[in-house]
Amino acid sequence: MTEGFKFEKEGAIGRLTLARPDKGNMLTLEMAKGLAAIIREVGSDPLINVIGIFGEGEDFCKGRDPDGAPEGKPTTASEMRAALVEPLLGVYAAIRQAEIPIVAAVRGMVSGLGCGITAISDMTIAADNAKFVTPEMRANLPPTLAMLAHLDRVPPKALLHMVYSTNLIDSERALSIGLVSDVVPNENLDEEMERLLRTIADYERPSVVTCKQYLQRSIKADYQTANDLAGNMLAVVLSSRR
Repeated sequence: MTEGFKFEKEGAIGRLTLARPDKGNMLTLEMAKGLAAIIREVGSDPLINVIGIFGEGEDFCKGRDPDGAPEGKPTTASEMRAALVEPLLGVYAAIRQAEIPIVAAVRGMVSGLGCGITAISDMTIAADNAKFVTPEMRANLPPTLAMLAHLDRVPPKALLHMVYSTNLIDSERALSIGLVSDVVPNENLDEEMERLLRTIADYERPSVVTCKQYLQRSIKADYQTANDLAGNMLAVVLSSRR
């Protein structure tokens, strides 16, 4: 177990668990660096098809831990970016760039950075007791990093409403705006997550990788480009089976 989280492999499944339940699984900057490193490494492992992200205890993640953070110190913008911003951007980049799908299981409180991880994960199963919030504007901090994670997941009006209102939203609202992909009873969350992970683990890895790559490459492409890409990528997979 690394400080604040643990990682385990079982067959074609990787399980990454935030393990600071007494702190609401808040992430330190060192934890963020460690998470990004593991996701980058395992995301390109040819023996792994999927990574699940979990939170120990009652809450998935209450955001970034302010203890030890560089705010309030006399630093330049470039120093602040290197000290604070880059570790957080690294988590988002690792999830985006992983060859395989990253799936989050969330319950309880999901705040700030935790909301960003929820959004940027390729799929998210939420318990019906999950509550989501981007509270940064309460301290006059524009949550541009969290907004980055939501960009192609949540419609702009819904995203700005979350940011400016700082209101809590429930799991059904999160589902309706695309922040999560499914909602299940809290007591069934672990079972449903396990079922999804094992389903993906049973697929052939090239097919798993192709689905994620196609979505990322085609989502903002014009129709003809998306059309050509769909045909080309499927042809490559089919030809590899000969």
